[in-house]
Amino acid sequence: MSLSKQLLILISALFLIIFSVNFVLSVNNIRSYLEGESQIHAQDTATSLGLSLSPYMVDTQDPVLETMMKAIFDRGYYKEIKLVDVTGQSLVTLRNDKTFASVPQWFIDFVPMQTARADSEISSGWSISGTISVTINPGYAYFKLYEQVKTSFYYSLMVFAASIVLLLLVLQITLSSLKRIGVMAETISTGHFDMIKRLPWTTEVRKVALSMNVMSKKLERVIQNLNKKLENIGKKLQLDELTGLSKKSSFELRLKEVQSSHEEAFVFMIKIDALTSLVKELGPDTIDQFIKDFAEILKSKTSVDSSVDIDAYRFFGSEFVLLMRGATVDQSERLARSLSTSFTELGEQYNKKDIAHIGVAAFDPFSPKNNILLAANEAYEQAQLIGANSYYLRKGKDRAKDMAEWKELVFDIVDNDDFKVSYVSTTENLQTADVLMQDAFSEALDKNGDVLSIGTFVSIAEKFVKIVDLDKGVVSRVIDHIKESNISNQIAINLSSRTVKSSDFRGWLTVLLNQNQTVAGQLVFSLSAYAVNKEIGVYKEFIHFIRKHNAKVLIKRFETQSMLPQAVKELKPDYIRLARDLGNGIAQDVEKREFVKTMLEIGELLDIQVLAENIQADEDIACLTKMGVLGASR
Repeated sequence: MSLSKQLLILISALFLIIFSVNFVLSVNNIRSYLEGESQIHAQDTATSLGLSLSPYMVDTQDPVLETMMKAIFDRGYYKEIKLVDVTGQSLVTLRNDKTFASVPQWFIDFVPMQTARADSEISSGWSISGTISVTINPGYAYFKLYEQVKTSFYYSLMVFAASIVLLLLVLQITLSSLKRIGVMAETISTGHFDMIKRLPWTTEVRKVALSMNVMSKKLERVIQNLNKKLENIGKKLQLDELTGLSKKSSFELRLKEVQSSHEEAFVFMIKIDALTSLVKELGPDTIDQFIKDFAEILKSKTSVDSSVDIDAYRFFGSEFVLLMRGATVDQSERLARSLSTSFTELGEQYNKKDIAHIGVAAFDPFSPKNNILLAANEAYEQAQLIGANSYYLRKGKDRAKDMAEWKELVFDIVDNDDFKVSYVSTTENLQTADVLMQDAFSEALDKNGDVLSIGTFVSIAEKFVKIVDLDKGVVSRVIDHIKESNISNQIAINLSSRTVKSSDFRGWLTVLLNQNQTVAGQLVFSLSAYAVNKEIGVYKEFIHFIRKHNAKVLIKRFETQSMLPQAVKELKPDYIRLARDLGNGIAQDVEKREFVKTMLEIGELLDIQVLAENIQADEDIACLTKMGVLGASR
């Protein structure tokens, strides 16, 4: 029951109690007053009438006696006037039993009144000659009392109605402030820290509103500080400490971006061949400076051509990579030639003629991502055969399957549901050791029965707008699997960006989830952090749509380079799955532990569960469990 209703009932009950007590007391007082007045009136009438009749009592048959009595009786206020002689014999009796129809019988029964009666002796000289008795008709008293009660009741009812209206207005004004405070608390729980600008005038509620404003500011600062801390730690984890270049995990993320955008790109595999000999000849400080100088050359090349995007990475030790996007073959060759010249100049400073070689490979968006690194390595090996600080450019070759064949294959598989769904990457609940979640993984075979690269298959399905049908098929099979196998854990289903944006998919999914409400809570729609970060608004609306239908949402491969921490507050998914590099080695890495700890604090404030992925070592599992991470896959 709402507070307004409780207050309304309480105040109404108090009013009723006060009114009832006051009403009863008022009626009793009026009744007592009327009874007293009737008694006095009866006595006065008997006395005055006795004095008037006294001279005529010498002759008890005198008609003047009755005439005088009727003159008084005809006024109508009397029930009975009776004259008796000294022996008690009735001489004159006048009686009127008139009642008032306007006074209901129940009122007379409920409020009984004593009938006023008075006697007066009549003297003739020095002797008593008779007695006159006067009885007042109570109907007149009942009539006056009833009219007074009605008037009091109606006026009280009007006052009560006016009080209720006034009370409702006051409650609406007062409780509207409480409602604003309640709405504010709900928005804080969703990660939006609003302020109450129009403070209520009620002192107590005003204090609560001010306290809520203070709490909102503090929580907002806490979230902001945690986000900044998370972002700073994430940057440190993604950057090489010595050179300041991004690490391999960042390269893999950018490679996925290139693959999804289908743009032209080149990968430069660069290895410092002279590092081993330099380590023997130079001290550690000089070696560090040499690597820094080498990295500076790579950094300087990232901005030589504004028409292309170039990023530099250090994988480990002497191995470096450049990713060149949106470039032509000529542009990539010019960059390789420029790098070769710069390496020669750097070698002269350290008395080394040959310090590094460069292998360049064109990126094929429809091939597995590992193939590009293999191709770049092969190009690097060719460069070693050419000469000092040389490069080798490996141009794109014909694909094993041309696009027409791929299109036909993808359409055939999707239209005929000729694919398998397996359940892999079991995520264990680290707190209870139960199975928390499994990932739905699609597999497709070509006409020869060979397993197709799912990355390539999905990429081509998305290019030819068949990915939505593929995702529909996967979702349907997952629901059937849950119902047929009677499993209790959740299933994560990957969705593409095109599917997320599809209104047709949403309409279809709405019908499906409404028909399968008992298992909707076991469906977890998995979204890539990189894809989400590109279109926050679209995914925010999709997440709201999914949660409205009782399903859940997971953002996978989360790291600060793929998604800003502030976006997590805005999106509020059910789960955040950290990138695998953040969980592996966490037991020995203070910065990783600090990153996960900060993410857990944000998750606790925003009601988001944190998961880890593909953890290898038992000590890392133990560390994650101790920190409070909900689950992890191995």
